[in-house]
Amino acid sequence: MVSVRELARGRLPTSHGDFMIVSFEGPDGPLDDVALVRGDVGTNAIIPVRLHSECVTGDAFGSRRCDCGEQLHEAMGRLADAEQGVLLYMRQEGRGIGIAHKVRAYELQDGGMDTVEANLHLGFDDDLRSYDVAAAMLQALGARRIELHTNNPHKVEGLEGAGITVVKRTALEIEAREENRFYLDTKRTRSGHLIAVDET
Repeated sequence: MVSVRELARGRLPTSHGDFMIVSFEGPDGPLDDVALVRGDVGTNAIIPVRLHSECVTGDAFGSRRCDCGEQLHEAMGRLADAEQGVLLYMRQEGRGIGIAHKVRAYELQDGGMDTVEANLHLGFDDDLRSYDVAAAMLQALGARRIELHTNNPHKVEGLEGAGITVVKRTALEIEAREENRFYLDTKRTRSGHLIAVDET
């Protein structure tokens, strides 16, 4: 059982609205993962939550080969419109393989592999992420009953297995484009993400 506690918080005005940014520490010291919090989430209300894994290429550089950056900003907009909400920003680059290996996976994808094939070729599983720390962060914030904004059923299972009650899953779909249509189709057909079939 992972145990974390809130370390510090400060106001974070963004282009989507005002949040509190919250840092945490565990038994081994401060975490690199943070939460953006909107309103009072330590209630018995069902709290909207986005569990977002870091994607520096999409979040920071605006990569068009994935949907991550757009999902991040869509989620921030949704939470800014809500009275309460949490966005967990987890340092799990490349589904847990890290940026260096993610770039290696990009190279393999440029040669014709899909994202799953590339990870397996590099000696990794499709997805190395764990959601125990994310669940502990939610528990530290007092958010135990949530509405999870995700297309990934493994996030629902991971949080529920760590003691969070996911009352509802809300889709967070981004319209496909030429550069990421194959990527999104791979998420749906090989990784089990609940994404509608793109008929275009």
